[in-house]
Amino acid sequence: MTKPDPALAPVDPGRLDPVRAGMAAVCGYTIWGLSPLFYMLLDFTSAAEIVLHRAIWSAPVLMIMLIAASRWQATLKILADRKTLIVLFATAILIGANWWGFIFAVNTGRVLEVSLGYFINPLMHIAVGVFVLNERFGRWRALAVGLAALGVLNQVITVGEPPILALFLAISFTAYAYIRKTIAVDGRVGLFWETVLIAIPSLPALIFLEYSGGGHFFDGWRQAALLIMTGPMTVAPLLLFILGARGLSLAVIGVAQFLAPSIQFAVGIATGEAFGAANAITFGLIWLGLAVFVFDLISYERKRRRSAAT
Repeated sequence: MTKPDPALAPVDPGRLDPVRAGMAAVCGYTIWGLSPLFYMLLDFTSAAEIVLHRAIWSAPVLMIMLIAASRWQATLKILADRKTLIVLFATAILIGANWWGFIFAVNTGRVLEVSLGYFINPLMHIAVGVFVLNERFGRWRALAVGLAALGVLNQVITVGEPPILALFLAISFTAYAYIRKTIAVDGRVGLFWETVLIAIPSLPALIFLEYSGGGHFFDGWRQAALLIMTGPMTVAPLLLFILGARGLSLAVIGVAQFLAPSIQFAVGIATGEAFGAANAITFGLIWLGLAVFVFDLISYERKRRRSAAT
């Protein structure tokens, strides 16, 4: 799953009206939320092979999208910016690891842990913003992070082990978003070069897999079609998110981002994953922390608008 940080949405003068932007954002987050159902169909192969195919098939789809949006010249200019390419190489490693963790969790029947990871993610963003970027840390944000920490602690004490995959997904994506903020690159352009950087070693790796008998692309038309579809499944929600971000405030996007893990949570329950009282307490504490976070986000946005109006 590639769920972008709302703060990374590209600045674009062609804003959509709020209704159409809202519909685009909801569609994008819904696809992300339902994506575990798609990746469950790829249980015939490993998470590593899926990630390799995901990069290879995403790159041409993104290239077509950038050409259609008249962003191809800006995309090529990145090649002359060594510093930006180095940063994108680092973020490519992080997003590739995040993709692997997501697909591994789905294919091992741990969608609830995926959901937990992406619920924790915005609260981890707060922690990074405060302790690394010296952003404001009011009492509401402190309470939100504290509740999330209690949720993780409950998981360790009552379940007997930390939610390793959930924390891996949250940490890898938070690190990805933080590093991406250090460069001024359009989200589409950045993701294109990240997928290209992953795709370059992926192609020989897949050729080796096929020749050694470990690949599955030539096992049949169904397997090939599903592996090719990993490209559009990566790009489509991203495009919808970008369209939505053009017409919605940061506060609205911040609230909407919880739609994807909420749907993932429902998918995990619907597919029969274990969910006991201990898990309910963990999620309850995380959700309560998110409610506090949303309250603080909306309150801050209202104060900012009042200040701007005066």
